[in-house]
Amino acid sequence: MTDSSVSIPSCITDNVIHQKCAQNAKVSDRQNSVCTGIVYLVGAGAGDPELLTLKALRVMQRADVVLYDSLVSQDILDMCAITAEKIFVGKRRANHALPQENINELLVKHAQAGKTVVRLKGGDPFIFGRGGEELQEVVRHGIYFESIPGVTAASAASNRAGIPLTHRDHAQSVKFVTACKKLGAPNNDYTEMLDTTQTVVFYMGLHRLEQMTQGLIEAGRASDTPFAIISHASMPTQQVLIGTLKDIAAQQAYANLPTPALLIMGDVVGLHKEFAAYNLGASGNRVFANMQDTIAAKGLVSSYESVVL
Repeated sequence: MTDSSVSIPSCITDNVIHQKCAQNAKVSDRQNSVCTGIVYLVGAGAGDPELLTLKALRVMQRADVVLYDSLVSQDILDMCAITAEKIFVGKRRANHALPQENINELLVKHAQAGKTVVRLKGGDPFIFGRGGEELQEVVRHGIYFESIPGVTAASAASNRAGIPLTHRDHAQSVKFVTACKKLGAPNNDYTEMLDTTQTVVFYMGLHRLEQMTQGLIEAGRASDTPFAIISHASMPTQQVLIGTLKDIAAQQAYANLPTPALLIMGDVVGLHKEFAAYNLGASGNRVFANMQDTIAAKGLVSSYESVVL
């Protein structure tokens, strides 16, 4: 791949860090002193390579080592330096290529060897990406870092599906929630999600959809609250399923949208239908998966909509 980074203005961060290294080397009397490398924590966005920041692209093309997650698409990985060593450290539910402690060790090991290390994460590193945990380990070893934000799945999915996360007439705030806490414990704090003026976005919740929707209704959230599932956000394979808190689990049982998927709850979901015909982000290979007859025959729900964007 041609390195296009020459057209992107360089940040001063590299120079500052290398100057610090040079100063440290002068202080040391050791003849074989080696400067510690740099760790770049890079958000790869939701999957669409065009959603990468220019800064992310620049450091990816300068990397000596790239540690990447399972949610990083091949197109994005191909934008890294051809000469970089690429190490897969991806995690999916109950399936981790490496424990988190081993990933931390790899970051430190390669940086201490004087390399430019890019830790490439899907979405944004600081939104349910364990970015803070990894940087804590990096800093403990005296390694300089820079964190580069990425387009988080909530933003990418809502924009492509035509579901604003906030709207003056519908939602004055938005809450990002993980379906699972540390060590896999379920997040059952449903009383914190009952504000009807707030949009709630659930990360990593598809496998707990039925339990979550039932828990929310039992906690007091109205059963007719609009609810959406967005699968493969921003990718050509993106699918959108629209329902309510009461019927979305039944719809998903038949639609079987795949992970990774994001869940959005709130009145703003109702805007999806209003925008759909004019949403350029939904144009192109647009296919409607019609399961109306199957669902109606089972008497589960009265309406079903699954759109591949």
